[in-house]
Amino acid sequence: MSPTPFSSSPSVALNTGLQMPLLGLGTYKLCGLQDVYRAVDAALCAGYRAFDSAAVYRNEAELGKALRALLPKYGLTREDVFITSKLGPKDQGEKAMEGALHSWSQLDLDYIDLYLIHWPGTQGLPVGDERNPGNRAQSWASLEELHGQGKLRNIGVSNYTPAHMRALMQSCKVPPAVLQVEFHPRLCQPELMSLCKQYGVCFQAYSSLGKGELLSDPVMLDVAKNCERTPAQVLLRWALQQGVPVLPKSSNPERIQRNAEVFDFTLSDTDMDRLSALDCGQRFCWDPSEVA
Repeated sequence: MSPTPFSSSPSVALNTGLQMPLLGLGTYKLCGLQDVYRAVDAALCAGYRAFDSAAVYRNEAELGKALRALLPKYGLTREDVFITSKLGPKDQGEKAMEGALHSWSQLDLDYIDLYLIHWPGTQGLPVGDERNPGNRAQSWASLEELHGQGKLRNIGVSNYTPAHMRALMQSCKVPPAVLQVEFHPRLCQPELMSLCKQYGVCFQAYSSLGKGELLSDPVMLDVAKNCERTPAQVLLRWALQQGVPVLPKSSNPERIQRNAEVFDFTLSDTDMDRLSALDCGQRFCWDPSEVA
């Protein structure tokens, strides 16, 4: 089977004009070169062309090494993959430039395709601290500068609320290309989705499986049974059918392969509605709503 560059795999156009694959491998909890290498190898083999890391995952260097070693195996080059990383909350504010450059250096892949502010707050400050908005603005200015230098091809944010997004859009020189947030049938985030559409920002999902909790939901199991797919595939397809890119994470090669098999079937309107009706505002990850 010939390799597929992300330019010819399912992707979305960002507001920079660059393309981002709709399917990426989340690398949260992948630790050590051996585990990262194994997962990246399985993902490239399965057709993944995007990889999502972060400073706080402590695997940026390992991801970079794995990609440099494995891309030639699949006849791919640096330009054929899309790499995301994120600024750690400890570097929010005046340390943002240093933190972003550290990510860039650790990955050692010439440039980062997408770099996000990981969290709207600052490590060590109370969530309601009034210094948080200023720190976010300072971080964004640093990302804008590195974007101008070409080190960060796209910049964006993660875990921002509607209020955080509005404030950013009013003050930024370069608009965010992506907002990455928790998104699944129990947390549909309609206000954020609408804002992103209004601003021309790509809305991207993490935790599509609800930390695994949604895999045993009775409605999910019924839909999966009816379309002869796994619950994970159904959850990923539910997001993709709304134009939302996904980042399933796994270290299991078989699961990595199965999670990629989401572009050859369609959920019916009825099944989409049944899943969306599960929305109850339930979060399985962090809640940014209290961050000033």
